[in-house]
Amino acid sequence: MFQQSVQLAPRKRGFHLITREILQTIPELQTVKAGMCQVFIQHTSASLTINENADPTVRVDFETWFNKAVPEDDPDYIHTDEGPDDMPAHLKAALLGSSVHIPVANGKLALGTWQGIYLCEHRNHGGYRKLVVTVWGS
Repeated sequence: MFQQSVQLAPRKRGFHLITREILQTIPELQTVKAGMCQVFIQHTSASLTINENADPTVRVDFETWFNKAVPEDDPDYIHTDEGPDDMPAHLKAALLGSSVHIPVANGKLALGTWQGIYLCEHRNHGGYRKLVVTVWGS
């Protein structure tokens, strides 16, 4: 079992592929024949998910859908101290979740051909994002 903290550079609001960045931080993954990898984000206004890794329009459509589903400036929001994008960011993060689990097979993440790990940045200016990557197996 091993664990690594990762700090991601700030990104603009949207859905960003981070699979390569995660893989660069865990070279020990190559030693695991069968196991699991958990990627956990230590924030409440950004999230993680796994989805399409080839066509960037999928990530644009994700952002479009989430903005329609959880709009800013809803007059019913009470938590508004940090700006109009704050409460919607918390709601979007709750919908997607704070971690993903990926099987490890023969030293590699067992992602499907068209799958990648997304950082889902829900704030206009989210800043640096911290992840904890944990791998276990044999």
